[in-house]
This record gives sequence, structure tokens and C-alpha cells, in this order.
Amino acid sequence: MTKDRVLSGMQASGKVHIGNLVGAIQNWVKLQDKYDCYYFIADWHALTTGYAKPEELHDSVNDLLINFLAAGLDPDKSAIFLQSRILEHAELHLLLSMITPLGWLERVPTYKEKQQELKERDLSTYGFLGYPLLQTADIIIYRAKYVPVGVDQVPHLEISREIARRFNNLYKEVFPEPEALLTQFPKVPGVDGRKMSKSYGNAIYLSDTAKEVEGKIRTMTTDPARIKRTDVGNPELSPVFQLHKIFSSKEEQDEVAVGCRTAGIGCIDCKGVLIRNVFKVLEPIWAKRAELIQNPSQLAEIVDKGTEKARKAAQETMGLVRKAMGLY
Repeated sequence: MTKDRVLSGMQASGKVHIGNLVGAIQNWVKLQDKYDCYYFIADWHALTTGYAKPEELHDSVNDLLINFLAAGLDPDKSAIFLQSRILEHAELHLLLSMITPLGWLERVPTYKEKQQELKERDLSTYGFLGYPLLQTADIIIYRAKYVPVGVDQVPHLEISREIARRFNNLYKEVFPEPEALLTQFPKVPGVDGRKMSKSYGNAIYLSDTAKEVEGKIRTMTTDPARIKRTDVGNPELSPVFQLHKIFSSKEEQDEVAVGCRTAGIGCIDCKGVLIRNVFKVLEPIWAKRAELIQNPSQLAEIVDKGTEKARKAAQETMGLVRKAMGLY
């Protein structure tokens, strides 16, 4: 029985942090045995906002690839490849731009949000406006049935469904409308309590050393009401406790919650438990990272293998697209 196909990618725009790990990569690992998985590094997408800093792109791509593999993505189970190596993505992006109304792109929620968030960058480019169109090409060129997303990301997938539907109605049925594979993406707080983000400088990276991770957690904000060790607190107001919900057992969560509310434990003790549990997750990743960094030829072989599989699927789709559009 043929497995349903799953497609997802991650933008190469900086180092991978634990929010990326628990929010996406760990879930991708779980999907490998059930689905025909295609996972790519979105280097073209990184240029939509970071086009002025190409020198950073290579390091970001390398870090992403290493962390994909170190976290458990298996090149024998999944196609792991680089977006820019599959030129058919660009061709489909171009052809879809011929049929996509401008208003569809302008109404994407993140279009104006990111312009406000990244005011220091000139984002008045077609590449930035056309980001959802390139994203659509990335997805539908593999005729994937599912795209793993959280509930809040479903509206972003809808434009891909609309564009696929418009193509099918204008020409012939080539693309299945990609469906959301709903997954639980936990909200991961950064060391300052805001959402963990590279742009905020509040992230714990997979490439951090043990000393760096411990230092970041030790300095995390907690419930502001706990000024002294004897003050009682509310664990729900502490970003440290939010990380406990992700990395610690239910029993440990209950213990630190009660200890916080009764001043039975101090914030230092609470952070110590979290550090131990974060290390349990990161230590095997660190070990695998060290192995991969020492073997760059292995990384190149993995990308070549994934690229070959992805290109074959993309070329097959583009043959159908060209024929449907009268491009012989």
C-alpha cells in the first residue's frame, strides 16, 4: 500500500533553537514511519527577508541540515533536500504567478505583520509579497496530501489550497488540495518570557554548549512576585514553568508547582530540575552534531540523495503542469 505524502520545510534564517525542535522537527521524526516524507531547507525563502546578507545563508543552511539529522530525521526514510537545488520550484512559482490574483497575496496575515516586525529592512519587494506563492509551489509540486501545521497556521495553508484549486479549475486536475495535518505545537517561551525567536535574541540553540544552555536557563525570568526565597509565587506566570511543561515529567511539574506556590523550593532549585531535563533531550543531539560536523562528505551525500528523489517527483509534476498549460 502506497503511503500518503507529507511535505514540510524550514527557513534557513539563523540557528535552530529548541522551539524549532519541539515545535516541528520532533514531530517530523514521528511522521517518518507512517508517511512518505519530504523535508526541505528553504534557502530561497530566507532571501525574501535576508537578501541583503547572503554571507549568513551558508552557515544557516549547514546548521539546519546538521540539526535535522541530529534530531532524528532519517535519510533512508525521508527525502531531505535543499529548496534551491530543485529548480522546478522556481518554474512552478513563475507559472502560478500568472494565475494568482494580487489581492490574494496582499491579504495574507503575515504580510503586514512581518513588515511591522522587521521595519529596519526594505521588504517592498515582489519576493516578499510573493512568499506565499513560492511556498505554494514548494508544497503542491510534490502533490503532498498533508502539511503538518498547528491550528494557528491553517489559514496560511488555505492560500495554497486556493491556488491549487484555481489551477485545477482553469486547466485540468493536476494538484490535490493539500490538507493540514494538525499537530500540537507547544508555545515555547524564550529566556525573557516572550515567544522564543531568533530575532528577539532570547533563544536556546541546539548548537549552544552545555555551559551556555545552563547559563541561559539560570538567568531566565520567573514570577516577578518571588523576590525573596520565602515569597510564594504563581508557577503559571513563570516562563521556566512553561518549559517544565515541555521537558519535565508530570510528577516533576506537580512538584515544582507546589513548591513555587508554597515557597517550598526556590527558583534556583526549580531551574536546576529543568536544566537536567533539557540536557536529557539535548545530549544525544549534541553527540550526533559532533559526529556530523566531522564528516561533511556524509552531509553532501545525504543532500544529494534527497535531491535526487525530490527532483524526480518535481519533474514528474512539471510535465503534467506544462501539458495542462499548453507548454510543450
